[in-house]
Order: sequence, then structure tokens, then C-alpha cells
Amino acid sequence: MPYIVAEPCINCKYTDCVEVCPVDCFYEGPNFLVIHPDECIDCNACVPTCPVEAIYADDELPSKWEHYTEWNAYLAEQWQTMGYNITEKKDELPTADEYSTEPELSQKSEEDILTWEGSPE
Repeated sequence: MPYIVAEPCINCKYTDCVEVCPVDCFYEGPNFLVIHPDECIDCNACVPTCPVEAIYADDELPSKWEHYTEWNAYLAEQWQTMGYNITEKKDELPTADEYSTEPELSQKSEEDILTWEGSPE
């Protein structure tokens, strides 16, 4: 049962979760994090560290965000190939405070997820 990063992470990208992951299964996009489902060992270490409560066990994912299971798998593969594994805590996005509260929090969607256009710098 892998863990899934869901919509609340968009435009926040707090990385407290990355710091506690024992297997480095997080991958980063410009404004979103994902968990690689084949690398996650289901340890639950990341869940309590997420300040926006964006991480769920796949069987506890709210139904409105079920499609994030596929997003995590797809984007993790893409970003893994491009070398975007994240293993250390970084500063959150400048928009994190704004997007972690209403009204912006409830206006997010997967259409807001940005992807990389090239390889890591």
C-alpha cells in the first residue's frame, strides 16, 4: 500500500516529508511532490510531517483525489528518468502560505501541476 501525495501539495511543496523518508522515494516537480509507488515501503513516516496534510495511504485517499494515485505513478516515472529525486529538505515555494489556506486551497486542481521541460541543472 504505497502512499500518495494529493492536491494540497500543489503550489506549496513543503519538503518536511522528504527529510524523514528512509528510502528516498520522493520526486519533485516545479510545484508538486510525488511518491514513487514501487519505491515506497509504506512506513508512514512522511504523513505526520506534511503541514498541509497532502499525503495519504492509497486506501485512505479521499475519493475526490483518487486520480492522484495515477498522477503519482506517472509523474514519479517521468521525474525519476529526468533525475529529479529529492532527498533533502528545501525551502517551500514562495506561494506556500497563500496556497495552504482558503480560498486558494480549495481552488487547486491537477491542471495546476507543472512539469519540467528539460533535465536537471
